[in-house]
Amino acid sequence: MHLVRSVIVSFFILLTAQCQPAPQNEQLFYKGVSRGTNKNGRLEEASGLVASAFNPGLAWSLNDSGNPAEIFLLDLATAKTIKTFSLKNRENRDWEDIAAGPGPEENVNYLYIGDIGDNLGRWPVKYIYRIREPSIADPEEIADVFTMTIKMEDSPRDTEALMCDPISKNLYLVSKREHHALLYEIAFPFRGDTLVAKKILQLPIKDITAGDISIDGKEVLLKDYKHIYYWKKKGDESIPELLKTSYSELAYDSELQGEGIAWARDGSGFFTLGENARGERAKLYFYKRK
Repeated sequence: MHLVRSVIVSFFILLTAQCQPAPQNEQLFYKGVSRGTNKNGRLEEASGLVASAFNPGLAWSLNDSGNPAEIFLLDLATAKTIKTFSLKNRENRDWEDIAAGPGPEENVNYLYIGDIGDNLGRWPVKYIYRIREPSIADPEEIADVFTMTIKMEDSPRDTEALMCDPISKNLYLVSKREHHALLYEIAFPFRGDTLVAKKILQLPIKDITAGDISIDGKEVLLKDYKHIYYWKKKGDESIPELLKTSYSELAYDSELQGEGIAWARDGSGFFTLGENARGERAKLYFYKRK
């Protein structure tokens, strides 16, 4: 019975992807402009980016796998690292993205740090570390860390995009290595020892490395190494309903190992950040809304 259900669900997801409207090419944002160069020798493999709610004009980033369990507070005007925080008693197995949004307590902004990568598709669970967003004045070591253990509904997969919906409070993961990227939903409230990321949608794009939802919940960005995809709501549809509709492909100057994208908190545009690679220092780019 379980096998039959899985086949039916997989067929429905495939059919949904095939029925999605074709993309539109719209120039909704200006060409990216450099805000500065990442010169921090400790942030060599920037693999995620999200604007800070608690610290105006700043953003959070993190390193890819094998690095210390640290998050970095960056100046969005210069790309300079303002402060580095460490997560006590946690490890960076394969951190791939960072998201910000609501959580269990009202009027509290949280950071969700995604230990969600899995290049070989071999780990039975993923981890998302939830913390109250620190202030720049807080101690550099963060001891209050809530660990969310995540199991993919179908099988282990590599995921590099993590998003938090400010309306539903749900978390979303997007797979990277399938021919059609898969969207997984972790439904709020997050109760239980192990949470299930449910496969709910197949997308007509692939190789997704980052994503972000605007603070009003109305716009979504997903990116791979060469493209940025954009969706905007027409009503009060959910994130999965929105991602079933046609997207716009935005103008993008490809970055080396571009794995970070984040909306500006005021909605004026979005930022991208790549890894330092091939001897080149990564720049922080801003794409202003027209």
